[in-house]
Amino acid sequence: MNDFVIGGVKMFKPDGTVEAANIHVSGDKISKITQGEIDGSTVIDGRGKFATPGLVNAHTHASMTLLRSYSDDKALMDWLQKDIWPVEDKMTRRDIYWGAALAAVEMIRGGTTAFADMYGPCMEEVAKVVDEAGLRGCLSQGLISFANGDKKLASNIELYKNFHGSADGRITVMFGPHAIYTCPPDYLRKVADEAAKLGAEVHMHMNETQGEIDDCVKAYGKRPFEVVAETGLFDNGALAAHCVWLSDAEIEIIKRKKIRVAHNPGSNMKLASGIAPVTKLLAEGVTVALGTDGASSNNNLDMLEEVRLAALLAKVDTLNPLAVPAAQALQMATEFGAEALGLKQVGRLEAGCKADIVLWDMNGVEWLPNYNPVSLLVYSANASTVDTVIVDGKILMQGRELKTLDEEKICAEFTACANRLTGK
Repeated sequence: MNDFVIGGVKMFKPDGTVEAANIHVSGDKISKITQGEIDGSTVIDGRGKFATPGLVNAHTHASMTLLRSYSDDKALMDWLQKDIWPVEDKMTRRDIYWGAALAAVEMIRGGTTAFADMYGPCMEEVAKVVDEAGLRGCLSQGLISFANGDKKLASNIELYKNFHGSADGRITVMFGPHAIYTCPPDYLRKVADEAAKLGAEVHMHMNETQGEIDDCVKAYGKRPFEVVAETGLFDNGALAAHCVWLSDAEIEIIKRKKIRVAHNPGSNMKLASGIAPVTKLLAEGVTVALGTDGASSNNNLDMLEEVRLAALLAKVDTLNPLAVPAAQALQMATEFGAEALGLKQVGRLEAGCKADIVLWDMNGVEWLPNYNPVSLLVYSANASTVDTVIVDGKILMQGRELKTLDEEKICAEFTACANRLTGK
């Protein structure tokens, strides 16, 4: 059991304001938050630090770190079909493990404490990394019907049975149908039936490009959310990644089915996919979280960068400087991210919540003058100012020193895997 106090820290409160406080941790939870003097406890000095909930990456493909900068500046389908999928076909269990391990290093160093990962095969290797690193992982097998679809579905079932709730509850499992253009309705009905039997939720790419919409309408006479809703896939809870091109009718489906949205501003901008209607979704009461997508389409796993991009892109999209203010953007990466992944008691700094905490060092020049820590974090700071990362009350990094992972070994093994895969 871990028992300590983060003393004298400035803290991001659930209402978006900041106050000086002492955060008491007992076991895996925040036991209380106090002001004033501390006595009789192990203390982490929080002076000069800004405490936030851990950042949640609501959509990524962790082992795609292996393909970072392998193929850039291309249209989505050309990028996938000509470059990415052929290399992914060569990936081994070892590649998946070391690719995810490097992702874990990058995420911890950037203040990410939980992530939703859709990839495959060998997602049990990602589960192993999550366990060893001390992170939270919401994992799903990427399902594509025309590439051994039934076998992959069986793998997702086994992943759920073997790992859902494992690593002291830090690992959860969803089903991961890739997209409407790789999973036709009959296959989605199979996925929906198997997920329903287990009570599992789903994680799926939806409405990422205009071309995807056009192809779906041509093939089925309806837009993607309308087609997928008819299969029953959304009935047990769903996380929908991207959601760039949405009709009013589709937004109504999202609201009715309580679908959570993972907004990926960096990836959407890089692939020229478009701008998701984030301000409208938020105004309609939809849970909108943030994700990086894979490191081959972003090209990093820096969630703080996504927070900034989400705030700025919403203002440009609406021509309204009041759209998605700093505190709301940070909330999208913390509380809303936890909701999107179905995580309970995660994403807020208050008594009874899980002790998933990030301490940001405010001693750098980018934090001066310190009028508003929330604004400074979102618009000025960078991921290198993360000092300490705590998940479930366990310290994963302190003073920028990793506690659970051997970064040097991971970088060496990862590089060998990447070189073998790409020949570069």
